[in-house]
Amino acid sequence: MINMPHTQLESSRFHHRLRVRWAEVDMQKIVFNAHYLMYLDTAMADYWRALALPYEATLAALQGDLYVKKAMLEYHASARLDDQLDVALRCQHIGKSSIVFAGDIRCSGRSLVTGELVYVFADPAAQKSRPVPAALRDVLLGFEAGEPMMNIEVGNWSSLAEGARAVRLDVFVQEQQIPMALEQDAADAGALHVLIRNRLGLPVATGRLLQAAPGVGQIGRLAVNRVLRGGGLGQMALKALMATAAQRGDREVMLHAQDSAKDFYLAQGFVPRGVPFQEAGIEHIEMVRTV
Repeated sequence: MINMPHTQLESSRFHHRLRVRWAEVDMQKIVFNAHYLMYLDTAMADYWRALALPYEATLAALQGDLYVKKAMLEYHASARLDDQLDVALRCQHIGKSSIVFAGDIRCSGRSLVTGELVYVFADPAAQKSRPVPAALRDVLLGFEAGEPMMNIEVGNWSSLAEGARAVRLDVFVQEQQIPMALEQDAADAGALHVLIRNRLGLPVATGRLLQAAPGVGQIGRLAVNRVLRGGGLGQMALKALMATAAQRGDREVMLHAQDSAKDFYLAQGFVPRGVPFQEAGIEHIEMVRTV
């Protein structure tokens, strides 16, 4: 039997929600047993996002990787097609080289499957275990204790350029294929910038604030690490820039939103102004919001 801390899992800080799909149901019209491991593994990917840790870059920086040593499941009831499941995860124990996660897959408050995942931190080349890095241990324990996972800085280009440039290079130049000559411009030197770093010090989001006219701020170069999108980092960066605009007395903030980001800015209170236009080969629309 797996001794699971049910009361702790019910109050877990991390929850991942999903809906049972047709392909996951077997001939008994219930979820095939192996898919519950997939549900836990899918939740683990979101757990890393909640820590603001892009998995590949993080493990590369820590010079190691995590390997599953043991996975155990205990079945209590079955999930069916279209059930909405809540997967709770908690880092239960960190040993010298191992990390143990407890999981609980629930439906309408009822526990269906509990599980335990044991990972070992190891050297990927030698395939031998190594001690869990102190930095990773601190992040995991900090998250479970309710501590913030990000550090937000607002400052000038000279102080934040290195981190901001790294995020923008990944997003605009490498991902969106915008020429370097268009992405980098002289406006950076006079702008105020926001930079969000995770607990390991890795830059994960950025943006800048220009002075378009007296009392009018202009936000631009808002970028979030691709792996971490959807976790609220964009809203955090935008909120910091809006607060900065308000502090210096701006009455209005405008921006040029890529068509793919229009809904994001609408949700943040911006409204379109004018007609769409092309910028760096990408369709944009001017959007504005009062401060």
